[in-house]
Amino acid sequence: MTQPPYAPPVPPPPPSGRWQPERVDAIPGTEFGLVQLKVPPVTSGLAIGSLIAGIGAVLVSLLVLCFGVSGASGGWGGLVAGAFTLPAVLGGGGAIAVGLAARRQIRRSGRTGQVRFTGGGVAVAGISCGAAGVGIALACLALALVLQMSSTGA
Repeated sequence: MTQPPYAPPVPPPPPSGRWQPERVDAIPGTEFGLVQLKVPPVTSGLAIGSLIAGIGAVLVSLLVLCFGVSGASGGWGGLVAGAFTLPAVLGGGGAIAVGLAARRQIRRSGRTGQVRFTGGGVAVAGISCGAAGVGIALACLALALVLQMSSTGA
């Protein structure tokens, strides 16, 4: 059996998936018009990235707590907690910076002829998670150092 020499036709999109006109501007002196199409709003990728980085910073800061407390008696807790504090602080700071950039992007979008971005709440959540990750990591590092100093008698 051989294949047909042409591909079957592609069916048209459903009515909900077709382009929908927003307005029609008449071109003066002609019988033609310019159709402006509706563009649905897009969730900001910067806001989503900020939230992911903020959640990552919080998770890494919990590792700071775990390693700092479990290694305090062995003398290695402060060192390992400090090693995990650095990525938590960098990730949290990045989440804050990207979240602020996302809020600026969302605030400036939506002008005529531009894509409208949404996700302001996601950006604020990313900023909050990033700040919480930084705070938790630094507090856990301080706790790990205090526990290590008190257990070694320094």
